[in-house]
Amino acid sequence: MERRLTTVLAADVVGYSRLMGQDEDATLDALKALRKELVTPLIQEHGGRTVKLMGDGLLAEFGSVAGAVKCAIAIQTGVQQRNQSVDPEREILLRIGINPGDVIVEGRDIYGDGVNIAARLEAMAPPGGICISGAAYDTVEGKLDCDFEDLGPQRVKNIAKPVRAYRVAAVQKESGRPAESEIFSAILARPAVAVLPFDNMSGDPDQEYFSDGLSEDLITALAHWRSFPVIARNSSFAYKGKSMDVKQIGRELGARYILEGSVRKSAARVRITAQLIDTTSAHHVWAERYDRKFEDIFDLQDEITKRIVATVEPALDKAELRRSKAKPPDNLDAWDFCLRGRAYMHEWRPEATAKARDMFQRAIELDPDYSEAHADLAWTHSRDLLVESTRDRKASAAKMYEAARRAVELDDASALARYRLSSAHIWRDEHDLALAEGRRAVELNPMHAVARHALANKLDLVGDPQGIPMMIEAEQLNPRDPQRNMQLTFLARAYVNAGDYEKAVQCAKEALQVHPDFPNAYYILAVAYGHLGEREKARAALEECDRAQPGFSERRSGWAPYVDPASNEHLHEGLRKVGLES
Repeated sequence: MERRLTTVLAADVVGYSRLMGQDEDATLDALKALRKELVTPLIQEHGGRTVKLMGDGLLAEFGSVAGAVKCAIAIQTGVQQRNQSVDPEREILLRIGINPGDVIVEGRDIYGDGVNIAARLEAMAPPGGICISGAAYDTVEGKLDCDFEDLGPQRVKNIAKPVRAYRVAAVQKESGRPAESEIFSAILARPAVAVLPFDNMSGDPDQEYFSDGLSEDLITALAHWRSFPVIARNSSFAYKGKSMDVKQIGRELGARYILEGSVRKSAARVRITAQLIDTTSAHHVWAERYDRKFEDIFDLQDEITKRIVATVEPALDKAELRRSKAKPPDNLDAWDFCLRGRAYMHEWRPEATAKARDMFQRAIELDPDYSEAHADLAWTHSRDLLVESTRDRKASAAKMYEAARRAVELDDASALARYRLSSAHIWRDEHDLALAEGRRAVELNPMHAVARHALANKLDLVGDPQGIPMMIEAEQLNPRDPQRNMQLTFLARAYVNAGDYEKAVQCAKEALQVHPDFPNAYYILAVAYGHLGEREKARAALEECDRAQPGFSERRSGWAPYVDPASNEHLHEGLRKVGLES
């Protein structure tokens, strides 16, 4: 059995099934032309050879890592240029993964972990993007005219140890040529975000380390979300101390959004401002100011980072939804359908959930390997279970589990996919698995307020006293979250379980201020009032519950969310005390 060291390049067509479904003959012709006229010549030009073609995929090997990366950049740039004259619905986009490693040679074919890792990295790359392993990065760092985004250690299927991954972020300008970063901004299927160095307004050069450290932490934390590409530090810090138009910075970095801010220290206090700007219009998407005591600098840096990141990601979603709504219906891609589906999910009506499900399913039809679309599809089944709008709870729980499991299979480093799978396990009464997945989600993205709250809720359900303080922490992390009515309702239920009925009433009322027609909040409010002996208030809350969703309170007669039967009995005891439940 022959072995050798080589550099493997794996490439795959994005949304191949959708393209074939639209026009099989035209897709095959376009793919053959792309390989013959662009891909194969570039592989040969950069010292590589095509190992094999696999339907919509391709495997190549190179004698050097630098040659493979240069070839990948040239391929993606060439594909983008070819697509300029193609109908957006018929564009062919590639994902590329690169890894140097030991392979098994059999004839012209190669096998082994070196190949498998390249294939997994390819799946991590955005449409039109390139992802390389840490081993490849160590070889080319500082030797190529491009930047890389550190994605951190990634768990990949069938590989025992985590693989450190890097994404090619941008290519610098060279004499007289357009910056390839500008081409990359068009290639990326989702808008990129750049964090500029925060300005030190204190007049004290010694405080520079704090403003720079805050900016670096924000870059790292935003990268955890995986929803938006984040421009690497080396690229964004090149603008430190420069006064430039945000539109120009956006073009040069290939970033649609820029996060910038300032730090001003005075005596024992510090004021931090942050704003998110759309570089296409120079309009502010979001802005906030934080005034704090300047005590433990690292704790302060961590707190501000968490608060900014937890708020910025939902703001980006909203901004992109506005942009998506301006598109013609026949020009939507998978990303657009997911954005529109999420907007429906924020309405909390069964009919809106059904519309959202249709949006997510259409996203999956366009891109079957889109992890977030599967995770969002799981969300719709969870919503049906939560608001008692499904006639077959067992079937809904099964559908949720399958969609969430598929999301994790497609991207096992996604906090969103992990926390959806955690919730799916809860509906199947698999509490240990739910907690394990919930903890993994928070490890993957500590700034994900919803994932943190979901884990806290599950801790409460199994009787862990840390559930309530973690729910409060998650709610404070992002007080503007569109799902805040659900989070406050879960907290109200937890307070009922803990015997603090006054706080339960307060939280349920806050939930209803966020969403006046949320039946779950009315029901918990009625339970809390029952424990307080307030019969008329409990009865009025139940009436509002059934007005918001007819029959909801009756369907809750056998409700048993807690592992401990005594806790479930305690919930129902509230209404029994005042004669409102048999």
